[in-house]
Amino acid sequence: MINDLSTDAPIGHGWRVDEGIRAIAIAEHRIETLRDDSALKKITDFAAILCDAPIALVSIVEASRQTFLSRTGLDASETPRETSFCAHAMFGTDIMIVPDATLDPRFSDNPLVTGDLGIRFYAGMPLISDGGIPLGSLCIIDRTPRADLTDFQRQGLKVLAADVLNRLSDSRTSAIARATIADSEGRFRTLADSMPQMVWSTRPDGFHDYYNARWYEFTGMFPGSTDGDAWNDIFHPEDQARAWEQWRHSLATGEPYQIEYRLRHRDGTYRWTLGRALPMVDAEGAIMRWIGTCTDIHEQKLASEEREVIAQELSHRIKNIFAVISGLISFAARANPDFRPIADDLRQRVTALGRAHDFVRPHSARSRPEARQNSLHGLLDALFQPYQTVDTARVRISGADVAIDDRSATPLALLFHELATNAVKYGALSKDTGHVTVISAVDGDQIVLTWREHGGPDVSRPETAGFGAQLIDLSATRQLGGTVVHHWAEDGLQVVLTVGRAALSRG
Repeated sequence: MINDLSTDAPIGHGWRVDEGIRAIAIAEHRIETLRDDSALKKITDFAAILCDAPIALVSIVEASRQTFLSRTGLDASETPRETSFCAHAMFGTDIMIVPDATLDPRFSDNPLVTGDLGIRFYAGMPLISDGGIPLGSLCIIDRTPRADLTDFQRQGLKVLAADVLNRLSDSRTSAIARATIADSEGRFRTLADSMPQMVWSTRPDGFHDYYNARWYEFTGMFPGSTDGDAWNDIFHPEDQARAWEQWRHSLATGEPYQIEYRLRHRDGTYRWTLGRALPMVDAEGAIMRWIGTCTDIHEQKLASEEREVIAQELSHRIKNIFAVISGLISFAARANPDFRPIADDLRQRVTALGRAHDFVRPHSARSRPEARQNSLHGLLDALFQPYQTVDTARVRISGADVAIDDRSATPLALLFHELATNAVKYGALSKDTGHVTVISAVDGDQIVLTWREHGGPDVSRPETAGFGAQLIDLSATRQLGGTVVHHWAEDGLQVVLTVGRAALSRG
């Protein structure tokens, strides 16, 4: 801090400065990075020409020395503070002029005056920081006494001093920014190293330039050995191309990166790992950096694969049970011819249940149906396949597709199987020109499924509800918790099923 009217001012200008504060201010400007700075050198060169002086200096006065950040006409890069003219000039408010140092009691016995340098004339403009802290001066020196500078030289020296301060301010701002970044990076590294996951970071172009300690601990690689694109070399050979393709896609689109792959452990084995990364963007949306993690999911992956194998085995056994039941029904029908019509109906229902189960059961990559296994349209396509012809879709499905699960697949299969069977026996599918449309629509939380027959024989409401109608009602109301309404129009039956979305899928 600067105090005026001090009685112990060391310089004689009525100002005293807390040297601790000055030391902090000087340190903030990182003056060591400005030694022989090209921009400052142009300033001292021009100051020497402007003032027709052999020497020009940018001097920063420290506790025990003055450091010349730039010098023209002088070899020395610093001198002791006690011999410094600038240590006096920096406490003024205007250019300090010393016409003849040999006649000035402050400097007459100064080694810079009596020695080889032979200073006679001195003019120094104070360098005061934005916070009001004196740092030093921009000065010119002559070995011949002068009365003063011209007005033009004075004005020019002040302008050049302002340029010096701008350069010092830029250095301080850059130093603060670097310190802030370094502190931020230090906090990030400390946080990243404490995380259980492997953490990595890349430049906007995808060049990997940082991994946390957990990465090197897991992989056993040397620090820096996986920078750039070398990370791909420690992926399982079968996963490398896939990982590259996914990573390039994220870099091109900015979409989050997520992939499972096998990463080589330090013991030489490959372990399943989940890789994720998100882009960090600026205010304009430009990607500044990617931050990613790798999580060891090997045990979870193995457990999942074991569960899938067990589920597929159970599903296979259930499917075999359906086949056995169908076989038993056929065997009973052969032994009792009068039972054959009932047996045929029952076998078809069992077959429909088998199709529904086969659609929603766990599948391998080879056995999985093309349609999504949680798709209503996919299930209906599978159920109606036996009724379609090569040239014509006898049952046409349209409208909004909705999600289903294994819980709703069975009643849906029974319901639509009964409708299709009845259409073959009595309705639109009993004629070659007839067809059926199934339309699904979403009405808030309700799903409305409409079965509409076209081109069939005239229909009328039956006097009594048969087993099929009772089965439809059982599936719709008791199992799905919905409502079913029959419209017995002369041009074809229309059945409207309304059911809550939650009844079709747990998700």
